[in-house]
Amino acid sequence: MGKNCSSTLYPFFSWLRKNRSEMAAEIAITPSQYNFTLLFLFFLLLFIVPCKPTKDYDEPKILVYGTTPNTLLSNDGSLPSLARRPVSPDPNLTNCASIKPFIGNRTIINCCPPVSHNIMDFKLPINPIVKVRPAAHSVNATYLENYKEAIRRMKALPPNDPRNFYQQANIHCTYCEGAYKQAGFPNLDFRIHYSWLFFPFHRWYIYFYERILASLIKDLDPNFAIPFWNWDSPVGMQIPACYHIDPTSPLYDSRRNPNHLPPVLINLEYDYGKKDQNTPETNLQIMYRTVVSTSKTPTLFFGGAYRAGDYKGFSGAGGGSVEMVLHGGVHEWTGPEPADKKANGEDMGTFYSAARDPIFYSHHANLDRLWTIWKTLGGKRKDITDSDWLESGFLFYDENKNLVRVKVKDCLDTTKLGYVYQDVDVPWLYVKPTPRRRSRFIGKIKEKIGVDVAHDAAGTFQENKFPLVLDSSVRTIVMRPRKTRSKKEKEEEEEVLVIEGIEFQRDLAVSFDVYINDEDDVQGGPTKTEFAGSFIHMPFKHKHKQNKMKTHLRLGITELLEDLDAEDYNAILVTLVPKSGQGHVTIGGIKLEFY
Repeated sequence: MGKNCSSTLYPFFSWLRKNRSEMAAEIAITPSQYNFTLLFLFFLLLFIVPCKPTKDYDEPKILVYGTTPNTLLSNDGSLPSLARRPVSPDPNLTNCASIKPFIGNRTIINCCPPVSHNIMDFKLPINPIVKVRPAAHSVNATYLENYKEAIRRMKALPPNDPRNFYQQANIHCTYCEGAYKQAGFPNLDFRIHYSWLFFPFHRWYIYFYERILASLIKDLDPNFAIPFWNWDSPVGMQIPACYHIDPTSPLYDSRRNPNHLPPVLINLEYDYGKKDQNTPETNLQIMYRTVVSTSKTPTLFFGGAYRAGDYKGFSGAGGGSVEMVLHGGVHEWTGPEPADKKANGEDMGTFYSAARDPIFYSHHANLDRLWTIWKTLGGKRKDITDSDWLESGFLFYDENKNLVRVKVKDCLDTTKLGYVYQDVDVPWLYVKPTPRRRSRFIGKIKEKIGVDVAHDAAGTFQENKFPLVLDSSVRTIVMRPRKTRSKKEKEEEEEVLVIEGIEFQRDLAVSFDVYINDEDDVQGGPTKTEFAGSFIHMPFKHKHKQNKMKTHLRLGITELLEDLDAEDYNAILVTLVPKSGQGHVTIGGIKLEFY
């Protein structure tokens, strides 16, 4: 083995040795046993590892200013690519574990499915009938009655039937709360949030849910398709009538926020406990910034890589833009107020119970629809081609009570699965704030921080030292390794703002807004041109051995810098404005990368 080959192994094993205490605890051996195993593996891999590891996922090519990239370690801090492979849950369902909610003496929740040892591999249907998922606000009376009857029949199934409504709801609990372990790694949780698994998991989840519903009412509508909650358009920015008008309906859930029933408009950037002030225009601007301008690459849209053996992958990888804003915002807005301690966030406000509310599936159908729309916007907005993503898998029961193994690669085209979405207006595609006048902006920035950010910024100036507690607004200068890029350069690589090392208690609701070159001391929200995006964490309301989470937020800012006429700046001024969880969040650092 040549010099170059062996040199690539040293960072890998350096990382493993640096984290030996935590890793040894994870695999239940002593540190000395761990060191011996590490030494043995090192000499073994010297003879079997290829000299040139490859990857095709769009991980950052350049780390900024003040940081030297390691050629082997990933920026999310997870295991190096040489040790990676597709991730999937342990197929032995007897190893599924119960969870314990935080609230008082509430009983342990067993959200594990009925056990089956017969697993079928999924096969795409041949020439499927392509059904149309309708917008929930537009369904007619016949559709609504069929929908309610499907839910009634699902709820009436025996409790141990995997097709039963509550068994279906428990699927979200098992995959989101660590009830499943990774296949091949019995001490590592398998999770689907805060990583690139978010979108494909939920697509498969509601696909099988929909198939079960259709099979239960095949005498009424064999081509039934679930509705999507069109909260990204003004006509759908309320809880749809079918879910709230009739308290006796199987679609009704009493554990929603009573202050958010129609005619109250949804707040897509909802801040727990604060009065809603959003307008349709504000929501549209949030949609534009989240789906169009800050998520122009697969990493920014889907989230960071999560591979087998990543023991911190569910949090360390970092979620994509839609998961970090729209997903959590709608969940929290729909669920109970945090002041209602007895509710523990149930139903929509916490992961383990969210799918008990029928509106959950319409919410996620709309998120799934956004995936389809995003891929039509051009540029680098394409599905991930990394084989570890494509070959990752999940387990679901189908309408015939068969346990089915699916893979990400088979869900990328919804027409092959047999469904599309109703063609409705997408009014947010071109809605963004109007830029301010440049002369006023530059003067204000000079006055605020004493640095001509536009022309003279240099060195390492910053007003705050990281890590820091986000107990009030934070402002810091971030130097740019490149500026004044050509159109082609911008198309090839997106400039990305990374808020790294975001650490907090898992059970807390956490949110903050991010601004670039903002001249004001007061927050303005998505209506301001300087608004770059948000971080929203939906709390995990159960006890876990890892009480804290540590993750990242990535925001594409190429278009924003153009809007601010700041492409030739040597540095940018970044402002973080805490909302929920103020004083309970630590920020590890802020940097720029290029994807």
